[in-house]
Amino acid sequence: MSSIGVPGLIIILVLALIIFGPSKLPQLGKAVGQTLREFKNGTKDIMDDVTDEFKLEDSNEKKTK
Repeated sequence: MSSIGVPGLIIILVLALIIFGPSKLPQLGKAVGQTLREFKNGTKDIMDDVTDEFKLEDSNEKKTK
């Protein structure tokens, strides 16, 4: 996968300014930030659940031996 880079980010910012206008851009940025934060927290919760499950299975295996 390739990264977007600075020129790509500038083009995206200019297009966002044209499409949404300067007054809506802060609201859009806030919404995107909240969405990313919720996604990150959700994936962290899933990883924690999986880790806890593996620890539980490992401790059960040690008890049966």
